[in-house]
Amino acid sequence: MHCSLRRFPLTKAIPLTISRGTTAVVERLMVSVEHGGITGFGETGGFETGHRHYDSDAIAVELEALFPHLVGRAPQPLQALEPLLAELSPPARCGLDLALHDWWGKRLGLPLHQLWGLDGELAVPTSVTLGLGSVQAVLQRLERWWAQLPASRIKLKLGSPEGLEHDRALVEAVALALEQRSQQQGERLELQVDANGGWDLAGARSMMGWLAERGVTLVEQPLPPLEDPEADCAAFAALELDCPIPLVADESCWNLADVVRLAPFVDGVNIKLLKSGGLSEALLMAEAARRLGLGVMVGCYSDSALLNGAAAQLLPLIQWPDLDSHLNLLDDPFEGPRLESDRLRPGLEPGLGVRARDAASDSERC
Repeated sequence: MHCSLRRFPLTKAIPLTISRGTTAVVERLMVSVEHGGITGFGETGGFETGHRHYDSDAIAVELEALFPHLVGRAPQPLQALEPLLAELSPPARCGLDLALHDWWGKRLGLPLHQLWGLDGELAVPTSVTLGLGSVQAVLQRLERWWAQLPASRIKLKLGSPEGLEHDRALVEAVALALEQRSQQQGERLELQVDANGGWDLAGARSMMGWLAERGVTLVEQPLPPLEDPEADCAAFAALELDCPIPLVADESCWNLADVVRLAPFVDGVNIKLLKSGGLSEALLMAEAARRLGLGVMVGCYSDSALLNGAAAQLLPLIQWPDLDSHLNLLDDPFEGPRLESDRLRPGLEPGLGVRARDAASDSERC
């Protein structure tokens, strides 16, 4: 097989601010795998979680060093390539893993969820994200989302550098807006919050009951992730009894081992393909989490419809979809998941269910 990389920018219509900073534009890498006249595509790029950081340039170096070792090999069986992929960082592995899965699905002429035996018509509303900002700016962003789609699940970013009082002001304002819209629409709207590790233990404890009283349905990653697995578990354990609403681990949960490690202390996990290293691990994580009685979220960073289309293949297994990043892009070169009202469904194209937006062929785009 022949492998190659192509860089492309992604520009957010509305920059996103979380507890660790603001993102407006990112550079991404498209991984291409060609064999037998079929080309599979994957997406990757740099990201950081507060305790780990990956740079797009370093990811490109990893992949370009591996590509010569793939010459003469076939994309399937994927198991034969696992020893080579295991040496890569999670985001580098993700890009290649997705391209190999896309090639496999295209070779067989089916989207991945069908090859896995999943029901692509099972879908629940995806959350849409409100970044940190002034109360007025956050409410304006909410109205913009509602002008775009009938969003019934809202994820509010907290962990503001301005402190807990600002977080509380945001929650109260957004909760009131949701209540007013619920009365107008005659349907229940859901508010989730995500602190992105922006609280200490005392602050998190003071927020949990307060959030529950205001109807918040889950709290995601309230505490900073820790490199030491035992210390990370101990932090969640110290908070668990004070949390009357579902507690979801994101930055602390990267792979199947983390799902098992965290299961006694959390109510759910957020799976992101760049953290997991692609669909191979993500599918195992989702199935194991469900068997362990955990709720499953599938999330995104500043991802295009290519990467979100890959994640959407898991949607039949997901309780809390959070795949909205491609809905906030000015220059997404791909079309992926189907959006029906505020429900995402996997794309019906073979493989990842994704295609280029313009009329150019796949080979021309690469």
